[in-house]
Amino acid sequence: MAQINTRWPAALWPLFKTLIFFLIVPASVGGYIPYYLLGTPQIPAIADWRGAQWPGAALVVLGTLGLLWCGWNFAVTGRGTPAPFDAPRVLVVRGPYRWVRNPMYVSVATAVVGETLFFHSVPLLQYLAVCWTILHMFVVFYEEPTLREKFGDSYAAYLRAVPRWIPRPPRGTP
Repeated sequence: MAQINTRWPAALWPLFKTLIFFLIVPASVGGYIPYYLLGTPQIPAIADWRGAQWPGAALVVLGTLGLLWCGWNFAVTGRGTPAPFDAPRVLVVRGPYRWVRNPMYVSVATAVVGETLFFHSVPLLQYLAVCWTILHMFVVFYEEPTLREKFGDSYAAYLRAVPRWIPRPPRGTP
């Protein structure tokens, strides 16, 4: 009788761990907490969408797709996950990371802005402002110094070439 290999190929583990991380962290910040803040929102039928609901829905989709693209790059190119305790082994400067240094945060924020527009919610906008302040401090005081130490000159060149928050078209290779 033939043996069935039940072990995952090593290349799939970073994708699996990234999926688990996404279901916990970005899904909480961009989904579970906004859902709670909205008090079990009712999503109207598409035929009833008005005004800002269309661009809001588009931003949620755009943010979600951006996040998935980032996760793929972390797992496949970086051979790690977005989790600080299982960070990529290689500096990821492909895909959305050529446009902005923190595309995962930008993607989640884009989705929350979309939810804010879709549900016309001031509390979600306030929540986003608090999250953004905390994220900015985390990036400046922990993430960037840690990456500078881990990746050295290549990260320093990346810092000079790619903006932190506002995406812009790439200017050469970092």
